[in-house]
Amino acid sequence: MTKDRLVAFSDGVIAILITIMVLELKVPQSADLGALRPLVPTVLAYVMSFVNIGIYWSNHHHMLHVTDRIDGGILWANLHLLFWLSLIPFTTAWMGENHFASLPTAIYGADLLCCGIAYTILQQVIIDFQGPQSPLGAAVKEDTKGKLSLVLYVAAIPLAFVRPWIADCLYVFVLLMWLVPDSRIERQLARSR
Repeated sequence: MTKDRLVAFSDGVIAILITIMVLELKVPQSADLGALRPLVPTVLAYVMSFVNIGIYWSNHHHMLHVTDRIDGGILWANLHLLFWLSLIPFTTAWMGENHFASLPTAIYGADLLCCGIAYTILQQVIIDFQGPQSPLGAAVKEDTKGKLSLVLYVAAIPLAFVRPWIADCLYVFVLLMWLVPDSRIERQLARSR
């Protein structure tokens, strides 16, 4: 089975998610600069989520670029990832509208954790199908950054009930770790050429 439909479907879903998030931003009712002040938490949550979704899209692209064929397990693992990504507009809006309150911040972190787990599962399902010596398997042998991300999300969720800003800082730290697309796959591609 080729990967073309999987890539096209995933790209379409991710584009829709970003569109939904921007449509959630409410236009101020007045034309003065002060009208933007209440929107700051919502905009900050939007920016964080936009970058997170962009990171998933970019790394998903790299991962599927080195995947030559797929099977039903990969399709379902990809849908699993898309499910958790599809909740990001909701958790983002809830967190932003409630000015990063404890429960919405924790739920946002739980969604990010589930996205990370789903991405890890998809990555492993592809490696299992293609073999550990495949370009993807060779590239992500010791996925330290991926494991650290999950640990930080697990820590951030209960910390949201202590101090939500600590959880938010951990979410931003993970985001910054992944801001540059995963170069391990690109290096593996260069070696195999």
